[in-house]
Amino acid sequence: MVRRETLRAIRIILLALVVCAALPASRSGASGKLVAALLTCDLPRYRDAHKAFMKSLGQKGYDQSNLEMITQTPNPDPISWANSIRKFNAIGADLIVAYGAPAALAAIKEQSEIPVVFVDVYGPVETGVVHSMSGSGKNVAGVSSRVPLVTLIKTALDLKGGKGLGVLYNPREEGSLVQLREARRIAAQLGLTVTEVNVASAAGIDAALATLFAARVDYIYVSECSACCRSFEKIVHRAGETRIPVLSQMPGAAAKGALIAMEIDPVEQGQDGAEYAARILGGRKAAALPVLTPKRVELIVNMKTARALDLHVPLSVLSAATKVLK
Repeated sequence: MVRRETLRAIRIILLALVVCAALPASRSGASGKLVAALLTCDLPRYRDAHKAFMKSLGQKGYDQSNLEMITQTPNPDPISWANSIRKFNAIGADLIVAYGAPAALAAIKEQSEIPVVFVDVYGPVETGVVHSMSGSGKNVAGVSSRVPLVTLIKTALDLKGGKGLGVLYNPREEGSLVQLREARRIAAQLGLTVTEVNVASAAGIDAALATLFAARVDYIYVSECSACCRSFEKIVHRAGETRIPVLSQMPGAAAKGALIAMEIDPVEQGQDGAEYAARILGGRKAAALPVLTPKRVELIVNMKTARALDLHVPLSVLSAATKVLK
């Protein structure tokens, strides 16, 4: 009888240990919070924003003593994004932080109970992340990365002129699609012909560029799709060989050789995201918070690229630029 009771006690202890091991560490304290972050893909813009997010959240009183952070950067495809959100839901996250439109949309689609803070989403209304910039109408709040594409294209025309605009995009990434639609609309207003090429992966870059070269476009506009971002230097190099300027709105594009870029600041994006995360963790309702818009936006002209393309940059373009790379 004693032996049977001893075995029973051992089984109970082992079961308790298994259950405790399956729970997130932050669940052990009543005041602890579990925040789960999903990056659409492994890009510097998202890493920089997330680093700024963590630093700012710590300054607001959320650190290792009362918060656990789980970060996932899966393969950039819908199944991987959805699987990450399901994991966050299973472990009982208190808040999900989503970087980029695809990650944000996956978070909204796969669950509705956990509040979501989105960061670096181009066109939150147009992508369907929120219903309105004044309030999401959902358990969602966050930061837009949208900047005026029309200014970028008009500045390029002031510099060089031209009639043909090539656009590289990925239809699986909603922010990229929004930029494509904007480019179409602006091009129609300015009398430009648009050549669109779908870049589903980095392996398709060469074929995409060959299509644009054959169309004799005057500019190549690179949308914010992950494949193009990873291959940006290659795009600039190949385009430069045929003397075609590259335009983009991706952070870091000008430093990588784009002739003209209009860039947000990923650090500001992360800081604003942390502000909303702290409010929500403190009890505010995400649906009541308006979408924040970028304050630090720079129109950058790369003079080194202009010289390599044998282009004269008029004073009007230099005056309009907020930064000139020499």
